[in-house]
Amino acid sequence: MDGPWRPLRHFVLKVHSRCDLACDHCYIYEHADQSWRGRPVTMAPATVRAAAGRIAQHAARHGLARVGVILHGGEPLLLGAGRLRAVLEELRGTITAVCELDLRMQTNAVRLDAPTCELLLDHRVRVGVSLDGGRADNDRHRRYRNGASSHAKVRAALELLRRPRYRPLYAGLLCTVDPANDPQSVYEALLAEDPPRIDLLLPHATWDEPPAPVGPWLRAFHERWAAAGCPVPVRLFDSIRSLGLGGPSQTEAVGLDDGDVVVIETDGAWEEPDSMKTTVDGGAATGLTVFDASADDVTDLPAMRRRRSGLSALSDTCRSCDLVRQCGGGLTAHRWSAARGFDNPSVYCDDLKELIIAINEHPGPVAGDLGALPADAFDGLAYGYGDAAAVALLADAELAVNRALVGEVVGETAAGGRLLADLERRAPEVFDEVLRHPFVRSWAVSCLDGGGSDCDPDWTAAIAAAVAVRAGIEAEIPVRAHGGRIHLPTVGFFAAPAAEVTVIPEPGGFTLRWPGGRTQVPGARNGWHEARWVTVDGVRILLEDADPYRDRLEHAAAGHLDAAAAGGWSAVLAQAWDHLAADAPEQLDGLRQGLRAIVPLAPAPDGTLRSATSRHAFGALGLARADDPAALAVLLVHEFQHTKLGAVLDLIDLVPDDAVTERLRVGWRPDPRPVEAALQGAYAHLAVADVWRRRDNPELFRMYRDWTAEAIDALLTGDRLTPAGARFVRRMADTVHSWPG
Repeated sequence: MDGPWRPLRHFVLKVHSRCDLACDHCYIYEHADQSWRGRPVTMAPATVRAAAGRIAQHAARHGLARVGVILHGGEPLLLGAGRLRAVLEELRGTITAVCELDLRMQTNAVRLDAPTCELLLDHRVRVGVSLDGGRADNDRHRRYRNGASSHAKVRAALELLRRPRYRPLYAGLLCTVDPANDPQSVYEALLAEDPPRIDLLLPHATWDEPPAPVGPWLRAFHERWAAAGCPVPVRLFDSIRSLGLGGPSQTEAVGLDDGDVVVIETDGAWEEPDSMKTTVDGGAATGLTVFDASADDVTDLPAMRRRRSGLSALSDTCRSCDLVRQCGGGLTAHRWSAARGFDNPSVYCDDLKELIIAINEHPGPVAGDLGALPADAFDGLAYGYGDAAAVALLADAELAVNRALVGEVVGETAAGGRLLADLERRAPEVFDEVLRHPFVRSWAVSCLDGGGSDCDPDWTAAIAAAVAVRAGIEAEIPVRAHGGRIHLPTVGFFAAPAAEVTVIPEPGGFTLRWPGGRTQVPGARNGWHEARWVTVDGVRILLEDADPYRDRLEHAAAGHLDAAAAGGWSAVLAQAWDHLAADAPEQLDGLRQGLRAIVPLAPAPDGTLRSATSRHAFGALGLARADDPAALAVLLVHEFQHTKLGAVLDLIDLVPDDAVTERLRVGWRPDPRPVEAALQGAYAHLAVADVWRRRDNPELFRMYRDWTAEAIDALLTGDRLTPAGARFVRRMADTVHSWPG
């Protein structure tokens, strides 16, 4: 059941173990684990120093670019200004010497005032505030020990955080769900505080102490939120929707993402997340402290390994459920029972199912013009993947583009236009298959751009002949030679002995006729070369080594392949596909749907890997053959990202017109890149980083991840993207930020 070893990147520091409220639903004071009673009230300076050192040590050992630290309690503001400043200075001084530090605090906010906000602003600490709704909702649980309400003080603190000066501190609201509260009134009360984000926390419970049902409450809250246009991110809802589209989770409450959170108590003890305190007394304990054990030691513990075990850590009930990849079995602690340990579904299983089904059926509207792409397809692609349905939408849209461009070249009333229209009517499926050929568009664009001698406007006859031959439609179609060849896209080519050859389809093949000669296909040694197709994992891919319009890529295309070379391509592609199944499984369905042709490229003189795509050849990847199938798999992923994003850009403006002259610095090129080129590169490198992450190659993973993250930050700065473009890049950021390390 042990999961893969991964470094930790989120640390919770219990800087104060007591609280000034007496919330009766608190998982620290009111549940099975009572270890807080024997711990120091505050974290001593030496313990803070040791904790900061362990975090910095872990980040340095594993080359982490960024770690997150959350100050927690009890109530962290009970530290007082002086001790809080000392903690922040120690953390900033020690950890930022090694990596970037994302520093946050979770507080009940009753002690948050302007001087404290100034201190937090100085140290760039973002603040999450606990609030369960309006006064009646909040007072149900969040009261002082004497029963007095805390609501007014919390609202005063939130008013402070909404001021322009302190708004950068405001991270969001944490609301513990109580089905006794009205979800509509809770929603309105939370929205009134203008939060950057809302977290909904399910009350911690186990099978030994089951909770009241919360599914109807969650569904009602979601319906109200969706009806309002999803005005603020709700982490639970956004995570469920993201997981349904193949994207990452933003919370450990759902999904199968690796658990990477660890707690350091006031006495320096390393512990599992606080939710485990609801299971048994000592349920979160590890037996290790920051004084005698490193973060690496913690990650090696069986309990922490279990949190990274994905499906294998779940019960049979969970593994057989259709929704498991979205639910992920829920929070680990919520699976507990004394009789079976964690070998149960979540005690909230029915509630999570109800919510997931509601979100899948009614995800809510999406801001921005997404053109012909539904929101789920758009977001699935933006996360860096895109399932078969999303890529099929892109392919259909590109077919429509090809149709329009071909029609513009030949004209509907011209002879070529009438011939194509007749063939489409008689064999619509075959017609579409030929027009989907990537280099039909390359030809049309060349003609419309004034391609000169390189463009043959009469090539429409070759397209028509290809349709007629494949469909077996009786016709006589004269086709002009191009570069000494007659090329029928997706069918093959003929070394033409004349300037024009007539193609005559007939049962079982076709005849090629020219002045003074003719030959039949199939036939022996007749000069005809059939198009080379390879089948990999049931996918039929054209090895395009002859199309006269394939040479529109950054690198030169290789010549015609002989049988041995074609066989070599077939073998290495099959092996590369096996690597994709292991290292890029989320990309496979999209590749199966959208990859139509591979153009063998001339190898680089220095032997380096070489690949390319064209914006005007959807589904075609140019690759110089690599003898290493693992390397070829990376090239396939990289270039297919470009072809997907090119299709998205055909449908939706992600970059505004006034940004075309801007240039951005990117890690993978020495020269500043146009905004769209930076977006293309970041999108490709996101997928490549994911491959190296799965291959457990830390050096290459970090390089590609950092390139991607830096480009994303630059793209999201200023007005470099349209609203749809900003949404797309934020989804990319969600994926990058979900990766451990």
